[in-house]
Amino acid sequence: MKKSSATDLADQLNISKARGLEAVMKARLISAVQKEAARRNLTHAQLAKVSGLPRSAVTGILSGSLQKVTIDRVLRLVEAAGLEAEVKVRRAA
Repeated sequence: MKKSSATDLADQLNISKARGLEAVMKARLISAVQKEAARRNLTHAQLAKVSGLPRSAVTGILSGSLQKVTIDRVLRLVEAAGLEAEVKVRRAA
């Protein structure tokens, strides 16, 4: 993940770097779920059933609504789509 994208977003929105990073992470995870769901022809209802989330929540998340979306919910969708997420941590420059 490019450090500058999260930092730039944080600067543009006048939020902390951590919140910027969280938004970028969610967006990238959601994008991966959207691509995999399209590839596998998964419906929102199917993703909802596997993830245990309400279908309306799945639709909201996949349509780009990031407000009040927890990383837990996004990761449940990642798993429901048959994907696995990884996190890499390194020392700050």
